[in-house]
Amino acid sequence: MENFIYKNPTKLIFGKGQVDQLKKEIPSYGKKVLLVYGGGSIKKSGLYDQVIGQLREIEAEIHELPGVEPNPRISTVRKGVEICKTEDIDFILAVGGGSVIDCTKAIAAGAKYDGDAWDLVIKKAQVKAALPFGTVLTLAATGSEMNSGSVITNWETKEKYGWGSPLTFPQFSILDPVHTFTVPENQTVYGIVDMMTHVLEQYFHQPTHAPLQDRFCESLLITVMETAPKLLEDLENYEHRETILYSGTIALNGYLQVGYRGDWATHNIEHSVSAVYDIPHAGGLAILFPNWMKHVMSENVGRFKQLAVRVFNVNPEGKTDEETALEGIEKLREFWSSLGAPAKLSDYDIDDSQVETMADKSVVNGEFGNFKKLNREDVLTILRASL
Repeated sequence: MENFIYKNPTKLIFGKGQVDQLKKEIPSYGKKVLLVYGGGSIKKSGLYDQVIGQLREIEAEIHELPGVEPNPRISTVRKGVEICKTEDIDFILAVGGGSVIDCTKAIAAGAKYDGDAWDLVIKKAQVKAALPFGTVLTLAATGSEMNSGSVITNWETKEKYGWGSPLTFPQFSILDPVHTFTVPENQTVYGIVDMMTHVLEQYFHQPTHAPLQDRFCESLLITVMETAPKLLEDLENYEHRETILYSGTIALNGYLQVGYRGDWATHNIEHSVSAVYDIPHAGGLAILFPNWMKHVMSENVGRFKQLAVRVFNVNPEGKTDEETALEGIEKLREFWSSLGAPAKLSDYDIDDSQVETMADKSVVNGEFGNFKKLNREDVLTILRASL
């Protein structure tokens, strides 16, 4: 393993009825609260009323920013920053999925920055301070509830970038599996794919002695794969929702990736795809990831063989390492397809007309990827294989 320092300051509050903890967690930060949420599903589910009730109990001054997009826009971040500065907001509360939380992180940092919040996303400026914020999670997917990362889209320039700061960890995150009961089947599938790709991005790293981390990753993948079909048969099953919700958090709270660096190339390519076409992030990942795997497999075929044998139960007897590895990749594709995830960009009516543009956006900062460095030609190959 490489030397590492691991610290995660987010308090995780997990279980049924834990929204009641809001009135205990928020008061120490102040009275002026900005409530950030998405398209209104929290109002239909009744969660909005629960949150408002908690805030009123502590006599909070409530301001609201609804309408956060699935791929959160910098334009929405700017609206939130303006509210924070104008109303002298003390604390931000994100109620929703990863997109709402990602947007909130950018608002929190932008509220303490004199320039445009986009500067922080593109790393033109560093985050020096951020407003405190907490989350009430409604979707198992991104892990944003317990990490410092965020992905923001600039729709005007067709750019989408991941960024983060040690100052943008949530102060606390409340995870009640009941609040994920109303997540529809397709969004549930996207969440499952998303968390699995987070694990896989970390699993594929250059040789280093990290056998325990490998087993952590493998066991998480197996648990999600065992639970996912059961959940899709019974979307309001508390135990299945509980397992998937916690899995999504563990998949990207830094716990799996200590002592080495994961790859993250596929996420970078997908950001370019959804910056141009605004498709669901996890849908793009489901399409791209197996094609990235095939493209880079020769870099360390033993790693792919290990995944195939340990996670997908591929029998290696009488097969070359390459054959075993490819069978594992196909089993991953088959599993995602069995859940209803897309397999080709054409499933979103994407043709080859913008392939060059997407490749250009992927390499705007040069070659990328930690398992294997990718250049523009590599990206074009993966994109074309994904059509």
